[in-house]
Amino acid sequence: MKVSDFQFELPEELIAQRPLPDRSASRLLHLQRSGPAWVDRQFADLPELLRGGDLLVFNNTRVIPARLWASKATGGRVEILIERLVDARHAVAQLRANRKPQQGSELIAENDVRIEVGDREGEFWRLMLDGDDNWAGLLEAVGHMPLPPYIERADEAEDRDRYQTVYGQVPGAVAAPTAGLHFDKDILHRLEARGVEKAWCTLHVGAGTFQPVRVENLEDHRMHAEWLAVDQDLVDAVARARKRGGRVIAVGTTSVRALETAAADGELRPFTGDSRLFIYPGYPFRVVDAMITNFHLSGSTLLMLVSAFAGTETVLAAYRHAVEQRYRFFSYGDAMLIE
Repeated sequence: MKVSDFQFELPEELIAQRPLPDRSASRLLHLQRSGPAWVDRQFADLPELLRGGDLLVFNNTRVIPARLWASKATGGRVEILIERLVDARHAVAQLRANRKPQQGSELIAENDVRIEVGDREGEFWRLMLDGDDNWAGLLEAVGHMPLPPYIERADEAEDRDRYQTVYGQVPGAVAAPTAGLHFDKDILHRLEARGVEKAWCTLHVGAGTFQPVRVENLEDHRMHAEWLAVDQDLVDAVARARKRGGRVIAVGTTSVRALETAAADGELRPFTGDSRLFIYPGYPFRVVDAMITNFHLSGSTLLMLVSAFAGTETVLAAYRHAVEQRYRFFSYGDAMLIE
């Protein structure tokens, strides 16, 4: 298959630049096998669309304020976008500058914290903090929320809350698991009252999620690595749902990747570590029965994952309908429920 098989036209004005005032006020495009191919709904309808005994699997990662600025010894400005915190003093990051820093050089962050530039690994650099400084403290003090490149504005105070799920617990992501942004406490309470069970995985979304596929043939693409954890509690919750006849519904493509990575040998087992799983049409899903997801970029690996689940023609037709109906796209946009 080719990247060009997953292209669609999107007017720029449909790219959501800000969140709606209320999380659950988004629209929901419901793709289903029975009845009409899709139905236009509101996200607030979700509890009534699920059944008691279903299992929702959420990604409980938290976005860290991963973007910051520093200066080179020559005075040049450098933008640092953290990809992963290795430990308290070491990180892997993208660096953007007119002239990239040299290995062994020093950067000075906004509060005079010194950062040593280490080895280069592809598009990333290894960075080390000097002395007793730590990345968590530095990012909390001077970091900015790493809004995606298609949001054409600087981050604001509101983004510290809204580019974050209400249930996130484990810091480490540099992009939000955006399907989860629609859930508020009221929706969660209504799901619980309906008898829908919740379970948690962790996948720290990396900046690589926004990188374009640079090869035409999908078989030649090497997926970026993301760290994830699927524990025994989640494995047991899936087993209970199967036993009672409930469905496993992944909240977001990140939850899909976590579950399917942990079931790579055919059986769902606890898993902790990096995943490069690339899901595109022809992939045999082992765990996920339905998913909640946002609308994704044209030609992206996320659109390919959704197409693997629901069928490329079906998904692209649904996207054309969403464009016609003026749905809001991408991170702060509307959602889909795909059964």
